[in-house]
Amino acid sequence: MLHKIAIITVVYRNYSILEDFFASFKRQTNRNFRIYICDQSENPHSITQPPFVTVMHSKNLGYAHGINICLKTAMADGYDKFCVINSDTTVSENFVEKLQNRLTKMSGSIIGGKIYYYPGYEYHKKRYTSDQRGAVIWYAGGFIDWQNVDGIHRGVDQVDERKYRQFEKTDFITGCLMSFDKSVLNKIGFWDENYFLYFEDADYCVRARKIGINLYYDPEIIIWHKNAQSTEGSGSDVHQKYQRRSRLKFGLKYAPLSTKIHLIKNYFFRDRF
Repeated sequence: MLHKIAIITVVYRNYSILEDFFASFKRQTNRNFRIYICDQSENPHSITQPPFVTVMHSKNLGYAHGINICLKTAMADGYDKFCVINSDTTVSENFVEKLQNRLTKMSGSIIGGKIYYYPGYEYHKKRYTSDQRGAVIWYAGGFIDWQNVDGIHRGVDQVDERKYRQFEKTDFITGCLMSFDKSVLNKIGFWDENYFLYFEDADYCVRARKIGINLYYDPEIIIWHKNAQSTEGSGSDVHQKYQRRSRLKFGLKYAPLSTKIHLIKNYFFRDRF
């Protein structure tokens, strides 16, 4: 079991996304993994799961809480490599193989990959032709914009013309796909459960960089994302609600003083009234 990868994810109500998620893992060239799912639905359904899946149940105490439950369970089972991934995704056939190789070579680092919109889930659907769908970038490295307190995705909404094909350091890795080994977890600790939804990934990146852990973007690790399917879609009221709340928490924790003042004014006087 040593050196196998634990694939960590959370599901909330939307079970339909799991069919494609599981199917993409069934096609893996490397079967050196196990999927751990924390189901936080109030009325959980029985999940028809492949033999490589372990399902746990929890109250809906937030995304970070679900991730931490999976991480602790996987560690207790003897896993020493972890990949946090959204359940509304599918992965390339060599995903686990590429992930295993990179985590072995870059032990002690945090690794992100190239993320495309799943075909038909692009934010600007009318921009793209049918042959471009599936090649529209959602994330290809990123950084934190401290003036506006946001995690910025490089290349977002661009059709991939192989511009972002270099393995390189990055400042921000999205929690949609974030991988690391046990040594990183031992140094940073678990995800901050004060964030119910959103910005827990940015928080983890900041904590990592503060203690000298490097973050890398690997364009050979590829997934496709059905964006925001657990929060009623991108731009929904639920999506915006938790984005605002978590941005405020993150900014008050890390941003410069002038930005903190702006965040407080923006949240309490413009967003609520």
